[in-house]
Amino acid sequence: MSLKLTTFKHTKNWFIRGTIEGRRILESTGTTNKKQAEEYRRKREAELWQERIYGAREVVNFEAAALAYIKDQQRSPATLRYLDKLVMYFGAWKLKDINNAALRGAYSNILQKGEEASPATKKRAIRTPLQAVLEHAAILGWCDRPAFAPISVQKKPKKFLMPDEATLLIENAADHLKPLLVFLLCTGCRASEAFDLKWDNVDLRGKRATVWQKQGRQRFIDLCPTALHWLQDIEWRDGYVFRPVRLTKGAPIIGERYHDAGRQYGGQMKRGWAGACRRAGFAGRIREWTPKGSKKVSSIFVPELTPHCLRHTWASWHYCVHKDILRLQSDGDWSDIGVVTEYAKLMPDAYKDDIIRWWSHGPNIAKIP
Repeated sequence: MSLKLTTFKHTKNWFIRGTIEGRRILESTGTTNKKQAEEYRRKREAELWQERIYGAREVVNFEAAALAYIKDQQRSPATLRYLDKLVMYFGAWKLKDINNAALRGAYSNILQKGEEASPATKKRAIRTPLQAVLEHAAILGWCDRPAFAPISVQKKPKKFLMPDEATLLIENAADHLKPLLVFLLCTGCRASEAFDLKWDNVDLRGKRATVWQKQGRQRFIDLCPTALHWLQDIEWRDGYVFRPVRLTKGAPIIGERYHDAGRQYGGQMKRGWAGACRRAGFAGRIREWTPKGSKKVSSIFVPELTPHCLRHTWASWHYCVHKDILRLQSDGDWSDIGVVTEYAKLMPDAYKDDIIRWWSHGPNIAKIP
């Protein structure tokens, strides 16, 4: 039976429907134009017959593999952006043709600096998402496991805050942002985990919060006295725990939640974070640009620290206090013990008492006699 075009009441797009050698097919063509839909039908039917005759390894292209990878589980916004660019370049390529030479071609055609891009950029934007898609395709039997040449990336020193610097950050943050920053410093949660936290998953009496991974896996966070105190001071008790605030005609408007845009500074947190770092006197640079259609130069302060540095801070504090690398791995939810060992020597032992006071009494420890 060949494939036919059909429509449904709930959508204007054309669909292809039918059976190829016992395999039922129902796919959207992605278009409302019948002529384009017919072209899609013919092409897809030919691909399915080829797959039937020669096997999936000979006909599956990168676009199909990327779609299967995305549908397998929820992917981060950053990953989806990288995949969009890879699909634009590799879309119709057969998986069997994507090798190390093809990878170098992707660097030249996708990255702004091409082959001159830094190893870290090549690995983050091209190599890692491409390999992830091909690894998933290999599991499905569509191709062999990829064998790309390794990329050596020079590790940068992990940035973290001393206890007095953490206090300085909180004191200079906007009021609505302070509970979020304190929570990150006290729990080591990723920003995305904190953004997704709802009051239904916070047990103030039990001193515990439950956060969820993107893969749908939950983990439990014990709340120290400081984290508990700042959570108790939040005025609302329903919906999302941490919410942005914006001024409209001088009146504060509380948003529903923070959104993780998958970028370096954490979505809606970006402006507040930069302002707190600037007022605290932390290092950074001024980025200037001229908006499209404007002659006026705009500028913004870009701090050297990012919100993720608070997770580095918590990890370095944790080891300084407990001296237990396995506990740190478990509490911080790292899968690789090698990553965790990097925090072992960051914080000098002399600051142990300061950290304990910070987690016990909060950022205003200087005011406590």
